[in-house]
Amino acid sequence: MPTINAQDLPEFMQSLAMARIELQTRCVIEWQLLTMTRPNEAVGAKWQEIDFDNCLWIIPAEKMKMRREHTITLNKQAMAILSIMKPISEHREHIFPSMKPPYSTPMNSQTANMVIKRMGYKDKLVAHGLRALASTVLNEQGFDPNIIEAALAHVDTNSVRRAYNRATYLEQRRIMLDW
Repeated sequence: MPTINAQDLPEFMQSLAMARIELQTRCVIEWQLLTMTRPNEAVGAKWQEIDFDNCLWIIPAEKMKMRREHTITLNKQAMAILSIMKPISEHREHIFPSMKPPYSTPMNSQTANMVIKRMGYKDKLVAHGLRALASTVLNEQGFDPNIIEAALAHVDTNSVRRAYNRATYLEQRRIMLDW
């Protein structure tokens, strides 16, 4: 998936901040970057999946690519996005609802890609590429690859290791995503 280099992230974030786009579109792109989720997971986030007391997003297995429940720790910035979205969508099921009828559905997972293209990043970055960007930056910073892979909801390709290692690394992921 096309992605930008880590040193290009500040410029991208500035472009995102200045882009003439809907607030919820800006928020879903930031949410995806902060949570390291796939575009369809990000737009499919529901209010009922958020544990506000523990700052967690618990995505049910049926919504995940590997059909395993995935828990994501939410840092201050992610919680701030939820605060921004509350007046917009708290009365709806989805945190990032469709901006067109029917409003009961989530935002289209391609919305972020269209905005990224219009911002001048065509063939340079796609929404899914934000996961590669996050992984690259975290690996370059020396975070444990097991923790990064757990944050990405990747399943170990080694079947024996996968059978025995059931660690979630939740607290280590919290530290990493806070960073």
